[in-house]
Amino acid sequence: MTNSLQLLLILLAVAVGVVVLCRILNLPAMLGYLIVGITIGPHALGWIPDAPETRHLAEFGVVFLMFSIGLEFSLTRLRAMQRQVFGLGAAQVVATILLVMLASFLFGLNWRAGLALGGVLAMSSTAIVSKMLVERAELNTPHGLKIMGVLLFQDLAVVPLLIIIPALASNGQTLYTTLGLALLKAAVVLAALLVFGQRLLRPWFHLVATQKSSELFMLNVLLFTLGLAYITELAGLSLALGAFVAGMLISETEYRYQVEEDIKPFRDVLLGLFFVTIGMLLDPARVIAGFGWVVLLMLILLPFKATVVALLARWFAGDWGAAIRSGLGLAQAGEFGFVLLTLAGEVDLLPYEVMQNVLAAMLLSMLVAPFLIHHAEIIVRRISPDEWMDRAMQIHQIAVRSIATDAHIIICGYGRSGQELARFMKQENIRCIALDLDPDRVREAMSAGESVVYGDAAKREVLLAAGLMRAKTLVVTYDDKHSALKILQHVNDVRPDLPVVVRTADDTHIEALKQAGAAEVVAEVLEGSVMLASQALLLSGIPFNKVIRRIREARARRYSMFSSFFLTPAYSAGETVESLQPRFQTVLLNTRDAAVGKTLDEVNLAELEVEVNAVRRQNSRGSQPAGDMVLQAGDVLVLLGESVALMMAEKRVRGQMTEDR
Repeated sequence: MTNSLQLLLILLAVAVGVVVLCRILNLPAMLGYLIVGITIGPHALGWIPDAPETRHLAEFGVVFLMFSIGLEFSLTRLRAMQRQVFGLGAAQVVATILLVMLASFLFGLNWRAGLALGGVLAMSSTAIVSKMLVERAELNTPHGLKIMGVLLFQDLAVVPLLIIIPALASNGQTLYTTLGLALLKAAVVLAALLVFGQRLLRPWFHLVATQKSSELFMLNVLLFTLGLAYITELAGLSLALGAFVAGMLISETEYRYQVEEDIKPFRDVLLGLFFVTIGMLLDPARVIAGFGWVVLLMLILLPFKATVVALLARWFAGDWGAAIRSGLGLAQAGEFGFVLLTLAGEVDLLPYEVMQNVLAAMLLSMLVAPFLIHHAEIIVRRISPDEWMDRAMQIHQIAVRSIATDAHIIICGYGRSGQELARFMKQENIRCIALDLDPDRVREAMSAGESVVYGDAAKREVLLAAGLMRAKTLVVTYDDKHSALKILQHVNDVRPDLPVVVRTADDTHIEALKQAGAAEVVAEVLEGSVMLASQALLLSGIPFNKVIRRIREARARRYSMFSSFFLTPAYSAGETVESLQPRFQTVLLNTRDAAVGKTLDEVNLAELEVEVNAVRRQNSRGSQPAGDMVLQAGDVLVLLGESVALMMAEKRVRGQMTEDR
């Protein structure tokens, strides 16, 4: 018992230390677990023996990984991406397997080993690629959609490969019989589970959920997942296949998101242990002895997969730029490749030396993957000179549409929110230009006469072409934190005085976006709750004027920029002429301005009946700043007042009028 506890403590201590280091270096935690396995495994320091008990526990990591993939198996999502998934994704997996099978003959391997190796190398890293696409705000770009479609099909392709690879170990006379029997058995078991499981699942989960016990619900999820995995194993199939079916069944119910959140800690911990055991398989001595082969395999793997994906993506009606970016994003090996490689090793399909070299090459390719994706733009421009022309044409088209506009609004994203915003602008005769990455949406909008162009708003040159230097306001209408932060960074670098309004789904990232320079952040959850409350109060018999007052108070607490409006009676049409209506104006302080070095009290804009609503300074924002705040060059003043007063206030700030005036 003491010895087992000692081994567990060693494993936990080293894992925590290495994973923390990976986080600091911005590398995937998975690589940290692999390094832990290599370091403390039986082939290096030997602190952890390669015991069957460790392998059995690690199998549960694969079970929960396949369960998570099953949860993502949404028929709606597959229909929306069917061309990328079943077209490009299927072509990539099949082409990679066939080409690897042909190449394996050159290395003296038979077709069975080639098929298994092709399945291993066809996989790419969902964890690394999806994380980097999100961080780089490229998830909804043309190459991002292609990459995610291929990754989704790769995840689905693991299911038949888990059945086929063990069957390949049969001898020549019984191979086809064994393979056919395995596929038939899988079809029968899957059909039975899907037909009867779906009928029993929903009422049973509903019964458990009505007990309102989180512990009971979690136990039920574990029972259901491991129970189906056990049934498929009894049928001669894999544990992972049953877990995949369990996830797929739950994905069609209303309990999907709760289950996904509950299962995440188990999945991440056990999956980490699985990658530790993968690292333990690697023999550093053999890798060093055959290091030339390892490097050669990696140098073959990366260009090979990148070329296959790029050619196929180009064939599937894509431009060369998006095709090459897709190839670079999918060039590395993946997590499921390790699962399949381990399975192929267990049934002796691959020689030990080949398995060691392939395993090492896969690890190296995953280490290189972040750098390939990060420098994809430079690589694309060097490989494809036409990319310069395509980008120049795109920028030119955006510039042509925006050249005649001045003091306009740039709308980033032309989905439902962007379209509604454009309608409001049109009613007020305010010119706007919208940027969107959906070519079909852009084409439909342009045919309807709307000012919408194709372009990635997260790129500086696109914003400049859209008239960033002449714009009055910029609005981010889609919910993507990373893309919004990129846009805010570009605006702060080029037009720090330009107010930016950002939309989010909830209030999770409000402070981060405001710190990055957003003038205001609108959370859908707040607006939704305000309208829900207003309807509920009205239908409960509360007087209309009292409901309106409550709504104003709620919005005044949230939107500091409009607090003076929400806390005073609304202006009725016709009470005052439009020129006397209060409005906002931003003023960027330059080094020579008279207000620089003075406090707000000394500038005394209140004397002109102008309120300093906020001051934005160095990616920070202060609402309702104190009078003793000293103004600096680069500060952006957000002023509130009537148009004539605002004009006089700007002159005072610039030093263009006398103090007594």
